[in-house]
This record gives sequence, structure tokens and C-alpha cells, in this order.
Amino acid sequence: TDVAFIKAPIGRVKVYFKSPDKFKLQRDGGISVLPKGGVSINIGSMIMQTGFVAIDAGISTVGGTAVRVVKLLPDADAGEIILSTLYIDETNLLIRKSVTTTRENGTYEMELQYGKYASYGLPDKVLFSFNAKDYKLPKGITLEFDDTDKAVKDKMKGKKGRVEINYTAYTINTGLSDAIFK
Repeated sequence: TDVAFIKAPIGRVKVYFKSPDKFKLQRDGGISVLPKGGVSINIGSMIMQTGFVAIDAGISTVGGTAVRVVKLLPDADAGEIILSTLYIDETNLLIRKSVTTTRENGTYEMELQYGKYASYGLPDKVLFSFNAKDYKLPKGITLEFDDTDKAVKDKMKGKKGRVEINYTAYTINTGLSDAIFK
């Protein structure tokens, strides 16, 4: 975690996910910072939702890999997501990067790096960055100030927060019980 107003040690967590929308994070001490939308911010669940129009925006590169750029625009005006841009590795059918603009939390970016679980579409590393001025963290997390304070927001202007998530192992298709998610 590299956010100016949060001093958090490296933490080890266990994440449980059961399709289509069950999500649980288990940690030993410390804090966890997740996007306000929780699992709905997950790229897989976002692109599986209906109500988006996809627009081809050409070709680019991410980390030396050629990607197809696709913009997702929501059909409805009332949702949290305003625009998402996906950078898709067409050869390997992987999303390498996404940039999402939201109504409440500004714009954030996720860069995904793949390794031995690429055939499942599961990243080894996710780099999550966001505009620290716009991102709304729970008051209990910020501790040092009220995140609605204008002077503090002005001081954070132009600064990026960054969270790096490294997945060390996946256990896939083990038949998780719904009781785990309660």
C-alpha cells in the first residue's frame, strides 16, 4: 500500500470467491482496503453484467504486449461506473489493464500481470492506483483527517494512491460451501 495518509504494513490475506457473486476476505490483523463497490469492481463481474455498450477504440500496448482497446459505456445514467476502458490481450484472451471512471471515487486503474494461472484468467499481480484526492475511504481508515475536509483534499490534489496485490497461490474448483461466506 502506497497511500500518503495510510501507513499500513504488508498483510497476508486469504480471499474466497464463489461464482457468480460470493466474496469473502479473511485476514490476520491489520487493515484491508477494498474498492467501495467491493466485488462489483472486479473486472470479471463487471464485464459479465448487462447494460454496457462496447466500443472498439483501436490498438495499443501494455508492458510490451499488443492489446485491443475497448471502451465500455453504461446504458443507464444512474450507475456508479461512468466509463471503463479495457486493454485486452487478444492472443491470450486476458485483460492486461483497465481504467474506470466512477461517480463517487474518481478514476482508478488496474494493471494485471499473469503467470502460471493465466489459462484461468487469474492474475499473479494486480497494481491498483487511484487519485487520492477523489477516492473516498471510510473515516475509520483515514484516522488523521475527515476526508471531506477541503484543505486536505486540496493538499492531496494530483497525488496517486497505489495498492499492490500479489497472489501467491490459487485453489480452483474445490466446491466451497456457502457457509464460508456468512
